[in-house]
Amino acid sequence: MDVNEEIVLLTNNLHWLTKEQAWYYRVLPKMKDNDSLILYCENSTDKYALIAELEILLNVKIKLEPISEAYIAKLLSKYYIKENTSKNVAHSQINNADNFLENLIKEAKNLKSSDIHIESYENKCRVRIRIDGMMVERYLLKREEYPALINKIKIFANLDIAEKRLPQDGRINFKHQDQQFDIRVSVLPTLFGEKVVLRLLNSDATNIDLNSLGFSAFDLENYLQGVKKPNGILLISGPTGSGKTTTLYATLKLLNKETRNILTIEDPVEYTLEGINQVQLKESIGLGFAAALRTFLRQDPDVIMVGEIRDTETANMAIRAALTGHLVLSTIHTNSAWGTVSRLIDMGVPPFLVANTLNTTVAQRLVRLLCPDCKQKEEFSNDFYPKQFKPFSVVNNHFKATGCDSCYYTGYKGRKAVYEVIPIDYELALEIKSGNMNIQNLLKERGIQTLTENAFNIFSHGLTTIDEIYPLLFNY
Repeated sequence: MDVNEEIVLLTNNLHWLTKEQAWYYRVLPKMKDNDSLILYCENSTDKYALIAELEILLNVKIKLEPISEAYIAKLLSKYYIKENTSKNVAHSQINNADNFLENLIKEAKNLKSSDIHIESYENKCRVRIRIDGMMVERYLLKREEYPALINKIKIFANLDIAEKRLPQDGRINFKHQDQQFDIRVSVLPTLFGEKVVLRLLNSDATNIDLNSLGFSAFDLENYLQGVKKPNGILLISGPTGSGKTTTLYATLKLLNKETRNILTIEDPVEYTLEGINQVQLKESIGLGFAAALRTFLRQDPDVIMVGEIRDTETANMAIRAALTGHLVLSTIHTNSAWGTVSRLIDMGVPPFLVANTLNTTVAQRLVRLLCPDCKQKEEFSNDFYPKQFKPFSVVNNHFKATGCDSCYYTGYKGRKAVYEVIPIDYELALEIKSGNMNIQNLLKERGIQTLTENAFNIFSHGLTTIDEIYPLLFNY
C-alpha cells in the first residue's frame, strides 16, 4: 500500500475513534473490512489485550496491524490534533456529515488557521487549512459528499446554489458559544467542481500590540514618530498575507482615543475596534476607496485608514486628505519601503506632493519561527546563501526544522514580522522632490536596517531557518 492510499483510508475512517481513544490506545483506523475494523498500532503493543479491550469499547471485531511507534506518533498528530486551547474540537464529530462544516470551522479557528480550502479533483476531494502561512491537508472527502457540503456553505453565505458556472462571493457570520467572527467566502468554478475558500476574519483586536509584532526598538521609535504627527501619510507595503492589516490595526488601537474621530474604509473589515467608525467597501454599489474618502473629508476626521491604495484616484484622494490636516494610514503593494515613493509617483502623484505628505514608509514580511521543542542544531555553510549575497556576520551553526507533536510535524511554531522603516525627514524629502531614487547611502547614515538585514538577524539568532529568509536575501 502506498502512502497516498493509506492517507485516504485513514481520513475516511477517522469517525471510528474519538481523539481521546486514539491517543490513549495509540491506534489509528486503517479500514473497515467486512465485519472487522483494522487498526494500526505500535510494534510494542500487547495485541491480545488491546484487541479484547477495544472490541468491548467499540462493539466491533478488531484486527491490528503493527507499525513503528514514530509513525504512529506522526499520524496521531496529523489526524487527531491536540489543540492548545481550552475549547477543543472533538475530532470524533468532524466526520459526521451533518456537523462537518461547523466542526471544521471550529477546528480551523482553534488551530489559528487563516483560511480553509475545499477543493475538488478528478479522483478525490480534499480540505486543506493554512496554518502559519503554509497549507496543511486535513481531510479527504467522498466525491458524492462534496456537492452537499458546497451547497451548505452557499446557503450559509446567502449565495445562489443553482449557479455553478460563475464565481460568487459571500460572507458568513459564525457563532459558537462565546465565539463570534465573520468568514469571507469565495466560490470558484473549476474543471472538476467548485473550489471554496473560507477566510476566517478575526473580530477581536484587543490582543494586538505594536510592541509584540516584531519591531526592533530602533524601528519602533522611527515608526511612532510618524504615527504621532497630526497629519501626513503613513504607508505599509508588502505582498498579500504579510501582516500589513494587523500592523495598521495595532496602530489604530494606539491612536484610538476619546478625543479623536477615526474613520476606516476596508475590504474586508477584518477586526472590529470599539470607538472607530469602520466602513465595508462595496464596489457593486459604487462605494469604493476613493468615494468613501471623499465622504470622510466631510465627516470631520482626525485619522483616516484606507485599506489599500490601488489606483490613481485613491492615491490622489489620500494625498488631499493629508494636505488638509489629517493623518492617513494605508497599505500599498511594493517590494521595499523606498519603492513606495516611486509607486506613488508612477500613479501620477507629483513628487513634491509625495515629499510634503509622506511621514513614514514601511515594508513588511512574515517569517515562520522554528519550533523550540524539535529544532536541531547543525553546522552551517556559506553555500546555503544565494551566490551574490554577502552575510552581515559569520554564522557557524544554524537550526533546521524537524517536526514533532507540538508543531504538528511542520518544524515551525508561530510567525514574526520583519520590518524596514524609513521616516521621511527634510533631506529625504528633498531627494524625493528632485526625483533621486538612489538614497542607500543616506539610509545607512541614519542606521536604517533593510528587510534583508532584519531577517538575517532573526536567522543568526537561531529563531528561524535559512529557507524562511532565503527569498529576502535577494533584496540586498
